[in-house]
Amino acid sequence: QVQLVESGGGLVQAGGSLRLSCAALGENFNNYAMGWFRQAPGKERAFVGAISWREGNTYYAESMKGRFTLSRDIAKNTGYLQMNSLKPEDTAVYYCAGGLFGRTAQMYERWGQGTQVTVSS
Repeated sequence: QVQLVESGGGLVQAGGSLRLSCAALGENFNNYAMGWFRQAPGKERAFVGAISWREGNTYYAESMKGRFTLSRDIAKNTGYLQMNSLKPEDTAVYYCAGGLFGRTAQMYERWGQGTQVTVSS
């Protein structure tokens, strides 16, 4: 079974950037898409974006377009979420997930442990 391990979270000032990584261990990720979600305190988990592993097609939540970029390194079996122009409202725990290419959490069967992103004003 594939295990997803995230890294790259932290504290950043508003307007700054962070890049999150999600390494897929134990299995080739070619049969999956990688989705990214986030959950702010007191809120439900929200879709950020998804990338199809073979083709590299991407799909973003409307509010993330233009600031967030998904990519993947097939050789490293690792996906990336580049976040620019960060805002305090981007503060959340960010999760990567493996599953079908889509925007609902139910489409994903494997989840990372989450990484905290905090944006200070």
